[in-house]
Amino acid sequence: MQIPPPDSSSLATVSPQFAGDWLHALRKCSEEGQLATFLQRAGLHLAEGQLTHRVTLDQIVRLYQIAAVETGDEMTGLWSRPVRPRALQHLLTTVREASTLPAALHRFSTFWNLLLDDYRVDLTEDTTSTGLQLVPQGSQPAQRFGHMLILKLAHGLLSWLAGYEVPVRAVQFAFERPAFAQDYAVIFPAPVSFGARWSAIDFDTGSAGLPGHRSNAELNDFLARAPRDWIFTGFREHTQSLKVREFLYRSSWENCHLADAARALSVTPRTLMRRLETEDTSFQAIKDGLRRDLAIRDLQSGLKSIEEISQDTGFSSAANFHRAFRRWTGAPPSAYRSAAI
Repeated sequence: MQIPPPDSSSLATVSPQFAGDWLHALRKCSEEGQLATFLQRAGLHLAEGQLTHRVTLDQIVRLYQIAAVETGDEMTGLWSRPVRPRALQHLLTTVREASTLPAALHRFSTFWNLLLDDYRVDLTEDTTSTGLQLVPQGSQPAQRFGHMLILKLAHGLLSWLAGYEVPVRAVQFAFERPAFAQDYAVIFPAPVSFGARWSAIDFDTGSAGLPGHRSNAELNDFLARAPRDWIFTGFREHTQSLKVREFLYRSSWENCHLADAARALSVTPRTLMRRLETEDTSFQAIKDGLRRDLAIRDLQSGLKSIEEISQDTGFSSAANFHRAFRRWTGAPPSAYRSAAI
């Protein structure tokens, strides 16, 4: 699979509340005192038992890799039964033998139905799409992070097999819309809805080509990088907000306006504004989100002063940057500097 050039997904961050669902699961599968060690090694810190800072892609990857090894559960406490080491390796080995992408999803569902007790993974098919549904086998509440992770694993694995990011038509979750719903936009390249009967993902496989051949070396590389290659979307197509963010990332974003983005996306400014409103966002919110994530990256690297970062993110003074950063994250820039490894 050809590695695409870096894009704005490498900068993506999620709220502490979004990652906090994962911590609840990790507490259940960790020994006393283990979780604090996991978080420290991943560059994350708790205050009164809660995460306080936005979480980067690198931190999610580090925490997953640490916890999966130390707990002996490759799904890190997210399901009632532990998923033992090497399970994901067997999953990749199984799906790479599929002759079509829908057949790969069938193998994916069969595999998880052998392992999960609390959910059944059902396959749905028509002439143009193939989907997966998580059908509960009891009355347990939906684990939000767990549902996100297994649906995103299906997308990432299918895209790895195909050699390109397979289009997603829609994603739905069997829990009410959370306050941090915007975080799902950097995970899934499609509209996301909440309050559904069950969690599900629907892929556009009608015009998909045959799977590519994946060597043992490619399989091992996918596993070694997990979950980096499948948890954040590639930001290349899909929703208008992701297209706008990617346009800004690849442009002189400081001087870009709504009209510039609309021109690049071949729509009118009014149309773009309306489409962003349907995704519960705005041009300025997307621009501020990119500035926030650029600032977090530079703060954690420790290579630039706060004054330099404030200038690079378009502020006339460090004081203005401090105020905006606290508004974006709820914490001062110095907190992210001290949290860096």
